[in-house]
Amino acid sequence: MNTLKRGFLVGLQTTWTLGKIIFPITLIVTILGYTPVLDWLARMLTPFMGVIGLSGEAAIPLVLGNVLNLYAAIGAILTLDLTVKEVFILAVMLSFSHNLFVESAVAAKVGVRISVVLAVRIGLAIISALLINWFWQGGGEQAQYGLVSTGGQAEVSGWLAIAWQGIESAALGILQMGLIVIPIMMFIQIAKDLGWLATFSRWMSPFTRLLGIRENTSTTLASGLVFGLAFGAGVMIQAAKEDGVKKKDLYLVFIFLVACHAVIEDTLIFIPLGIPVLPLLLIRLITAILLTMLIAYIWNRVETRTEVDRKEATYEN
Repeated sequence: MNTLKRGFLVGLQTTWTLGKIIFPITLIVTILGYTPVLDWLARMLTPFMGVIGLSGEAAIPLVLGNVLNLYAAIGAILTLDLTVKEVFILAVMLSFSHNLFVESAVAAKVGVRISVVLAVRIGLAIISALLINWFWQGGGEQAQYGLVSTGGQAEVSGWLAIAWQGIESAALGILQMGLIVIPIMMFIQIAKDLGWLATFSRWMSPFTRLLGIRENTSTTLASGLVFGLAFGAGVMIQAAKEDGVKKKDLYLVFIFLVACHAVIEDTLIFIPLGIPVLPLLLIRLITAILLTMLIAYIWNRVETRTEVDRKEATYEN
């Protein structure tokens, strides 16, 4: 009983911590969705679209996905006549880079610099689009959309109604987070008390070693992969407090999750758009592994070089 209580309280505290970030940002962004700001951003991006293999109108779902979420982007894609290649490029870009405001703010709460998160996510989105545009010569046929449920905004008028819509969206987002984070924290507490977590960390150790990070990050990795960046961050906040996760490991895990999080949901929701989703999944997973391994290697080399220089300086003195 004490185990469940501790897990519940930790989950509640984590939800409160993240909710204080998510509520105001969601409220502001939802209100912006009813202003000309997003259309203006889309028009600004139009000249850039041709470089990455997209038509000018594709800027609309790209902006909506980055500012709002994947469901808003999919809703916009369904209104456009795009080729399979264009939809696939959009899907890959949005898989790497979506919901930037909320997820970047969550990263900052964990202790990861927002500039690092933005650079990695936007950089991966642009580079992947360029590579697909250059190397994939097919996909010129018209995309055939199936039925899909989108989280589109309701038609409202008047600033008071718009503000209320933003409050509802923000409150619902926090409620949904609590319904996921609290059970996760309760399960983790049970797993800790019964010794399951230590066993799971040992099972994950070959994979975490491959990435260049320690075993105590395994729970965060699993949570982020299944539930998403924000929920993975919730577990990471608690792990940093209780498990002594080093700052280097925090960065490496977050970089991995930036490229590959919520892989089940974020992959499945693109199926109705008529694109090949297996390559989408493999691109995200392989990119996440290689990028994390590369950064871990560079980080280790820099640490080794710094330590050698420090010892040499001490010896000379």
